[in-house]
Amino acid sequence: MLEHMKKLHTNATLVFNGPAAKQAEAVRLLKNLGFSRADNDSIPWNQAFDEFTDNKSGTSLAGARHKEGLTQVKLSVMTGIPQRHISEMERGKRPIGKKNAKLFSKVLNIDYRMFL
Repeated sequence: MLEHMKKLHTNATLVFNGPAAKQAEAVRLLKNLGFSRADNDSIPWNQAFDEFTDNKSGTSLAGARHKEGLTQVKLSVMTGIPQRHISEMERGKRPIGKKNAKLFSKVLNIDYRMFL
């Protein structure tokens, strides 16, 4: 017979904006729900990854391409965009542009705005 396993807690950080006068009440209510107060030494996700610092769109393109299991050559054939241009886009040497972003979005099954 299979036994039920304990569900592990998922860590999530919540940020609220609201009136300062209600802060103590909000903290009290969240503690009653099982939340605890987090340290304020966290940083935004995009600062934690150096590759996003100067080239968010190119890194997103490379990641989406890898997720779909495509090489630059295969993506080039599917979109009609030269492979060297795709390489330059991923390295941040060439802008992706709206037209190319829409071509990539169709092939990579992702919203085109991720590349802009």
